Amino acid sequence: MTPRSFRYAEAGGVATLTLDRPQTLNSLTFEVYRELTETFRWLAGRREVRAVVVTGTGRAFCTGGDVKDIIGHLLGRDPAALLEFTRMTCDLVRVMRALPQPIVASLNGTVAGAGAILAIASDVRIAADTAKIAFLFVKVGLSGADMGAAWLLPRIVGLGRATELLMTGEFVDPAEALRIGLYNRVVPAERLAEETAAMVDRLVRGPAEGVAATKRALESEAHMDLETALEQEARIQAELMTRPDFHEGFAAFTAKRRPRFDGSPE
Repeated sequence: MTPRSFRYAEAGGVATLTLDRPQTLNSLTFEVYRELTETFRWLAGRREVRAVVVTGTGRAFCTGGDVKDIIGHLLGRDPAALLEFTRMTCDLVRVMRALPQPIVASLNGTVAGAGAILAIASDVRIAADTAKIAFLFVKVGLSGADMGAAWLLPRIVGLGRATELLMTGEFVDPAEALRIGLYNRVVPAERLAEETAAMVDRLVRGPAEGVAATKRALESEAHMDLETALEQEARIQAELMTRPDFHEGFAAFTAKRRPRFDGSPE
C-alpha cells in the first residue's frame, strides 16, 4: 500500500497512517478522503496487521476539510453532487468501524471538524496535552450531526455532553476531554509516541479473533435488546472456545506466563 496523500508504514503487526500536510494543519482533501477509505478497506483483509494507528505531523492531528480543495469546490456544486460528497465522507467512517483490527488515534495536536470524526471513529484515543478538540460543523452553518457524529459521540460521552459539543461547536481542552471520557489518555506531547506504542503493544499481543469479536459486539449490540445481545455473546464465546487462542490462554494462565496468541509477535 503506497498512498500519495499520507504516509503509510507497517512494522511488528502495526499499520501506521500519518497525515503529513502540516502546512495546512493536516486538512483533508478529496484525495486524502479517498485514499484513507481505500486503505482501511484494504487493511480489513490483511491478517498480518493486528492494530492500526492514525496520527499526524506538526501541531495538528487533523483540522477537517481543506478550505481550498474541498470547501471552495462545494459552494459551486448542485444538490446531487453535494450528496455524493457527504456520502463519500461517511464511507470513511463506515470502513473504519467495519475494520476488524482496533484503531488507535494518536492525537498529536488540534483535532477539529472531520478530524474529530476520525478520532471518535477510532477505538481508542490517546492525546497529547496540546490536543484540543471541536466538532466545528455548526460554526459554518451546518448540522453538528455529520459523518455519524450524532451516533458515535453519545456512545462515548453520553447524550448530554454530545448535545453540547455538537450544538455549540466549541473547543474542549484535553483535560476536559479526558474527564468526560472523550479521550482515553492525555500525556505530555513528548511522551505521545511512547504511550501510543504501549497501548498498541497490548492490543497486538492480544488474541486477534477475540479482539475483533469484541469490536463487532460493541458495534452491533447498540441495536439489540438485552436478550438478543446475550444470545449473540453466548454463541460467539462458545465458538471462540474451540479456537487455539483459548487453549493457549488457559495454558499460559496455569503456567503463570504471558500467552503467545496465534500470530502475535514474539
